[in-house]
Amino acid sequence: MPGHKKHRSGFVNIIGNPNVGKSTLMNALVGEKLSIVTAKAQTTRHRIMGIVNGEDYQIVYSDTPGILKPNYRLQKNMMDFVDAAIGDADIILYVTDVIEKSDKNAEYIEKLQKISCPVILVINKIDISTQEQVMKLMEWWKEQLPGALIFPASAKEKFNLDNIFSAITDNLPEAPAWFDKDVFTDKSLRFFASEIIREKILLYYSQEIPYSCEVSIESFKEGSERYDISAVIYVMRESQKGIVIGKGGQALKKVGTKARLDMEEFFQKKVFLSLFVKVDPDWRENKKELRRFGYENGA
Repeated sequence: MPGHKKHRSGFVNIIGNPNVGKSTLMNALVGEKLSIVTAKAQTTRHRIMGIVNGEDYQIVYSDTPGILKPNYRLQKNMMDFVDAAIGDADIILYVTDVIEKSDKNAEYIEKLQKISCPVILVINKIDISTQEQVMKLMEWWKEQLPGALIFPASAKEKFNLDNIFSAITDNLPEAPAWFDKDVFTDKSLRFFASEIIREKILLYYSQEIPYSCEVSIESFKEGSERYDISAVIYVMRESQKGIVIGKGGQALKKVGTKARLDMEEFFQKKVFLSLFVKVDPDWRENKKELRRFGYENGA
């Protein structure tokens, strides 16, 4: 048919250092709250996909963990997700911001210099910077990645996102849709239930507690009126268990209440949530445990 637009579809993988606003950017581009957004590093531990559909396009966003030097097996597996995202992208969305040192984790900038797919570079958080500083950063990045499309932006203020969106759709390869058009993520409701609980742990506990915790959904039952969800928060030491539960169970009750309200909004249904805390000193290094939490593939 003359003038008929061909369908474009592709994987847009979002990478960058911790705390530059990758999850905020993806949530803004997808229009759904899919990724944990807090001010703490390492909040996104998995690759989380968000899918945006139009009549003649489908964008499959993948938010990845922030780049870091791995200290234990869990972090090594998180960096494997990042390397996989660089390898299987149709478009790389590299997010930096006005605060971080531009050459942080320079080996990833080197990887981007050699990559064949389009690179869209987003300089985030310009709402807390000056025009002069932003111009300097743009010049620096142009020298590093001459082939990249560079956009100053503020994901929080939703500034310049329409231009980023246009650049993405313009650079998508011609392809049929990868997922059904009514799907907005590849993750299950169980996955989002555990992420919502983990977000509350990141918000309400300090120091090492959030990095020592993992959440496992033990049962997830859907009734006609509500979801019945039972979850276990794993910690690494008995003392951490005491902190997570809190005096008279108050801390755990707060996490449970806040998580349940978020789940009800996300699932659009009533939720009955039971939370338990168990000690598992080895979960960040144990291959079997990491596989159970979704960080290991295969045997």
